[in-house]
Amino acid sequence: MTEPSDSYHGLKFYETFGDFAFCVAARALALRDLGPCLSPTNAFHLLTGMETLSLRIQRHVENAMEVARWLESRDDVAWVNYAGLEKHEHHALHKKYCPKGAGSVFTFGLKGGFDAGVKLVNNVRIFSHLANIGDTRSLIIHPASTTHRQLGDEDRVKAGAGPDVVRLSIGIESPNDLIADLEQALGA
Repeated sequence: MTEPSDSYHGLKFYETFGDFAFCVAARALALRDLGPCLSPTNAFHLLTGMETLSLRIQRHVENAMEVARWLESRDDVAWVNYAGLEKHEHHALHKKYCPKGAGSVFTFGLKGGFDAGVKLVNNVRIFSHLANIGDTRSLIIHPASTTHRQLGDEDRVKAGAGPDVVRLSIGIESPNDLIADLEQALGA
């Protein structure tokens, strides 16, 4: 613990971590040498999830396309940024590089701006208000009032999180249910 560790560029664990040196060394050295170890239950769930991943991704992509098309037809939606839509500027690249679909995460803008985005998120019933992506459940977030609220207006726009932006991560629920949820929330 007091001698330089060759495998960590001469780090002296005790000098750097004091009384916690043994704990840090035991974790760092064992993790590097042996790798992380899943519990049997976690390994089972991971394997089960991998077996159905292609089916779930296919459903995510199909649902996202339906929701994006529906949003594109709405008068209260200013724009939809989804490469799967034929009007998208990168649609040809999407077809070339992602022939099975454009994914399940996309953004759209509401004509009502900031207040409309907050109101939409607060009125959905099926979508979960979360910042992560790729869940089996559909997720919604209004970045300007949540993840990017600490930025000024100009910086939010530069980051793609302007006042009108809403981000969706479409899950595997019925697309009709997702559309109905968005419709009732937009009408609230």
